[in-house]
Amino acid sequence: MLESAWVIPALPAAGFVGILLFGRRLPRGGSLLGTGAVGLALVASLVAAAQWVQRVDDAAAKEGMGTLVAFGRGLLGAEAGHAGVEPVVRAVTWWESGPAVLRVGTHVDGLTVMMLVVVCVISFLVHVYSTAYMHGDERFTYFYAALSLFTASMLLLVVAENTLQLLVGWELVGLCSFMLIGHWWEEKPNTNAAIKAFLTTRTGDVGLLVGVVLTGFVVEQATGRFSFGISAVNEAALSGKVSSTLLTVTAAGLLLGIIGKSGQFPLHTWLPDAMAGPTPVSALIHAATMVVAGVYLGARVYPVFWEGFTIGAGGVNAMAAVGAITIVIGALLAFVQDDIKKVLAYSTISQLGYMVMGLGVGAWVGAVFHLFTHAFFKALLFLGAGSISHSGSHHSFDMRKDMGGLRHHMPVTFATFMIGSAALVGLFPLAGFWSKDEILATAGQSDYDLFMVVGVIGAVLTASYMTRCVHLTFFGSYRGHGHPHESPPAITVPLVVLAVLSVIAGFANAVAFGVEHFVTYVEPTVAFPKLVHPDFDALLAVVSVGLALAAIGAGAWLWSRPEPLGPLAGLTRRNAAARLGHTVLRNKYYLDALYEDVIVAGVRGPLARASYWVNQRVIDAVVNGTGRATARVGRLTYRRVDQGVIDAGLNGLAAETGTLGGLLRRLQSGRLPRYALGVVAGVVVIGAALVLIRV
Repeated sequence: MLESAWVIPALPAAGFVGILLFGRRLPRGGSLLGTGAVGLALVASLVAAAQWVQRVDDAAAKEGMGTLVAFGRGLLGAEAGHAGVEPVVRAVTWWESGPAVLRVGTHVDGLTVMMLVVVCVISFLVHVYSTAYMHGDERFTYFYAALSLFTASMLLLVVAENTLQLLVGWELVGLCSFMLIGHWWEEKPNTNAAIKAFLTTRTGDVGLLVGVVLTGFVVEQATGRFSFGISAVNEAALSGKVSSTLLTVTAAGLLLGIIGKSGQFPLHTWLPDAMAGPTPVSALIHAATMVVAGVYLGARVYPVFWEGFTIGAGGVNAMAAVGAITIVIGALLAFVQDDIKKVLAYSTISQLGYMVMGLGVGAWVGAVFHLFTHAFFKALLFLGAGSISHSGSHHSFDMRKDMGGLRHHMPVTFATFMIGSAALVGLFPLAGFWSKDEILATAGQSDYDLFMVVGVIGAVLTASYMTRCVHLTFFGSYRGHGHPHESPPAITVPLVVLAVLSVIAGFANAVAFGVEHFVTYVEPTVAFPKLVHPDFDALLAVVSVGLALAAIGAGAWLWSRPEPLGPLAGLTRRNAAARLGHTVLRNKYYLDALYEDVIVAGVRGPLARASYWVNQRVIDAVVNGTGRATARVGRLTYRRVDQGVIDAGLNGLAAETGTLGGLLRRLQSGRLPRYALGVVAGVVVIGAALVLIRV
């Protein structure tokens, strides 16, 4: 399967085509076809992962490295992961000219198979969940077709052999998110959200396009060959033959793409509005596809960032700074949201900030591991929010008006949501604890102490806003309408599966227990910088968890007060600074106002006037001029060609035909004796002619 990895994205792509062509004629609107195709892709991904693990084990055995056993699998020691296992690359050349070569194919290594498994697991559970959540939707078949294409696009991005092919998957993911965010396009806010997501991410993609093009020049400068191959790009970046300026500009362009796609400050504004789409789409976007594409790009061509931003030198760099700012601004905005999905959306922004900051401080393993664990508990939380809306709050997501006390009515949803929240907060021993601690420990041991502090602050803020979210949703008295009840199995079973994964996934890299699967099997071993693999920092873990628990306790006390925001409500009324801060947060730092009311409006007015001028003075002038010229040509054609040539010719022909017809009429008299006389005369003439010829 490692050599045939193209099959994995091809399966959901085939499901998309099948649903598109035959979905309405198939049972359950084609949902079974889409779910089955993704299920097969999941099986193929698990096979590929098993083969990769065996490949690494075999390479270590050949080099005589020690093998440990943990959790039923062969586990190599921390340094054993650097056994020099080459990625499995299969590609064909589709264009070549001089030193330039463009190929298409697959690049499979530990990072690839990890992402394949994550995408397929989340997508499969979302497909199952959607059979109940989207039941009765008028575009049910369309939804499943788009969902299958969404999955196929992300898988294509993951297995891409080169940055140009990765760009194709990247843009397809953006297209599918536009389709699914605006699924209910009859309502203008949904359409606006889809357009906003599409255009905002395209802004970042301007930088990405520049960065992708420059990766080819990076390879050319190092090797003399112009290529976009991922292996070639990473090797060239570390070769020492590429100018630091070119690497920095390339890294900056790629980072701008990451900022747009992964919702980093200041292009994060599209992500909360994307909650306009169906909740299963929100789960897929936030856990395994759209937004994690940016983090995956950063991890995939990490040597470019390592050298371009001199990450190994410590201090401050653009990547770490962007991630750190995003952690804080996303977490603070989550406090003032009443829509449960928007709380989770800002939480995703903050957690993506952890991942980007992790890459920026040299915590490659921690960032990728957090991507892995976050996929499970964030998908769980979003699908839990969907369960609450579907069966518990009369299709509403407003925590303050339509929720409260739901723990009694929805015990499965409540229990799984609590597990997801605890994992997100980073409580021991759930998944989020291990991945968050890996990032903080690496920052602390790599001369990035400031960013370690920011990470701890982010953990405290996360614990506090999730306490508010849980309290408003599940505790107190029910404030909604209708009769809340537990969701059907098609919804609760995926929740239970994700809850289990949110508990156990962290043990894939539990450094405190000597388990380092991500170092062993996931971290690339060829053409990759030498990273810090931190020891478990017990003091840091105790401090971060202790502060998170304190924040939970304080939050539970604050938001259990009679006032909607506890004592904070009174504080904002009495204190001008607190009131100003609350207003700024409510207005989302006025970034939407800046983008929409200043930048977009400032461009839209002149652009509209310019377009109108072009329409009136250019397009209309061309159309009107063409019309007038056509009329003149028509009149000229009528007088000179139609009347003077065609009609004259036809009339002359008719006159000559009439004359000839009159002559023939004289010959055709209808009298038999005259005909006989003519025959005799003819015979005489012919006979005379023959006699003369003989003589």
